[in-house]
Amino acid sequence: MKINKSDLQAMAVAPAGYPQDELPEIAFAGRSNVGKSSFINAMLNRTNLARTSGKPGKTRTINFYIINEEFRFVDLPGYGYAQVSKTERKKWGEIIEKYLSNRSNLKAISLILDIRHKPTPQDIDMFNWIRAYNIQPVVVATKADKIARGQWERHLKIIREALEVKSGEVQIIPFSSSKKINVDKLWELLEEYLQLPVYEQEKDQ
Repeated sequence: MKINKSDLQAMAVAPAGYPQDELPEIAFAGRSNVGKSSFINAMLNRTNLARTSGKPGKTRTINFYIINEEFRFVDLPGYGYAQVSKTERKKWGEIIEKYLSNRSNLKAISLILDIRHKPTPQDIDMFNWIRAYNIQPVVVATKADKIARGQWERHLKIIREALEVKSGEVQIIPFSSSKKINVDKLWELLEEYLQLPVYEQEKDQ
């Protein structure tokens, strides 16, 4: 994927604030501080398009990034930060649920995990939530540069077992934002979800 242009298009907490068009979207979910912003910047070959909040758990909006004027990355609010109140966590859950249940543009969701750690109960809940909406999950196991390549499979096995999926049932891709590990591989996979009939027709016009 050649990225010619990428910009923050909109920030929203409800459907009224979403971009009103038919461009396909890939959304990204993950715990606060798991590295979603770094992941998005690495995929788009940008330094600070997606910015990390100064305080964990402060991101309260859905951020829409338009890419090549053809599709969008959608950064969902981070979850799982313990110091945020239950009321605030409930609000964020409602923001995410409205997006998942109302957005026909959505083609796939990438769940961002830390390859070094077993998925948390919140990670597992998010994964099951994604599947409950019949949305294709793609799991990105980031920070792969922090462990030896020979240890990747052992850690991926732990993730599969926690998520209760068999090998090959769901794509789980080791990734590193700093080392750009598997950027091309992940783009190839995401392009499969973006290459839809309507999208192809629009590109050909």
